[in-house]
Amino acid sequence: MSYFLLDEFKNSTPYQPGEMPNDRDYLKLNANESSYPPSPKVLDAMTVAEVNSVTHYCDPHYVSLRKAIGSIYDLSYKNIFVGNGADEVLSFAMMSFFRRGMKVCFPDITYDFYRTYAVTYGLDYKQFPLKDDYSIDVNDYINTDRDVILANPNNPTGQALSVSDIEKIVSANPYRMVLIDEAYVDYGNESCVPLISRYSNLIIVQTFSKSRNMPGARIGFAIASSDIIKDMERVKFSFNPFNLSTLAIAGGTAAALDEEYMSLCVGKIKYTREWFEDELEKLGFNVYRTETNFVFFQPKGISAADLTAQLKANGILVRYYDEKRLDTFVRITIGTEAEMERVLVTIRKIIGVSNAA
Repeated sequence: MSYFLLDEFKNSTPYQPGEMPNDRDYLKLNANESSYPPSPKVLDAMTVAEVNSVTHYCDPHYVSLRKAIGSIYDLSYKNIFVGNGADEVLSFAMMSFFRRGMKVCFPDITYDFYRTYAVTYGLDYKQFPLKDDYSIDVNDYINTDRDVILANPNNPTGQALSVSDIEKIVSANPYRMVLIDEAYVDYGNESCVPLISRYSNLIIVQTFSKSRNMPGARIGFAIASSDIIKDMERVKFSFNPFNLSTLAIAGGTAAALDEEYMSLCVGKIKYTREWFEDELEKLGFNVYRTETNFVFFQPKGISAADLTAQLKANGILVRYYDEKRLDTFVRITIGTEAEMERVLVTIRKIIGVSNAA
């Protein structure tokens, strides 16, 4: 590292995305992306006219995209903040409301970026252990004076809290910020968005990377009170007013408005997920049923590490976590039905189970 790197980053552990090797063609099921294309209306929106418009700056307030997102929940665009992926939106929330040394908390097993950002922004963070069944103990977050960050459903466990449980956490202390990351909410869980009309200390973060099949477009958004959104806009304009491209705005607007297509793709994922979970259980695997676009399970007769390695040798990338309490699990993104058939056939071959009908 260079002489100039700030001391607080010298011992930090950067976030590690799922591996992206290029030595061969892989079926990539390790990053919770989508095997389905975005809405055809997205492609229509990204026309030659849109390409030509990159010769000018776009509207830095992104009103068209914010209005489209707001229409999903019958909200004003003034309740919507958009950014370059949900991670940047989370970062802007922290920049806006979490000063160095502030106390925050999140689970010990969750999306790694929360810990990464806590270190980046010099926060005093505490990680509450998940219960033995890998669920969140709501009382941990009701009875703390710390600001709260929760993924709901959680990642990588896939388990979700009810809206009533989230409300208990939010209402426990109105002077404490609660950030709820709903990246996977569209796959079967109820959103907490209705709560923002009653609580000014709640920020909900969502993304176009999952249910709208657009991870490469890098579009995330926050939903909160208009005052919270105004504060985040102030910080954004002090840092990077043009954090989305013209093409992302056009494509995102079209995707937000095409709820029918999103529902179609989500329905396919949910159907395939439930079928795949059933098949894993038939193999004797311990499956933690999720409300997401991935499965989370403990294999039987083979270690999680070995199964991951052998799947990779067969051209299939899945996610393995080499850390305490997770090293017996594998996480696999749900792709198309044909892709998951391939995964199942390969797993059966690896563990020596017949693929005969």
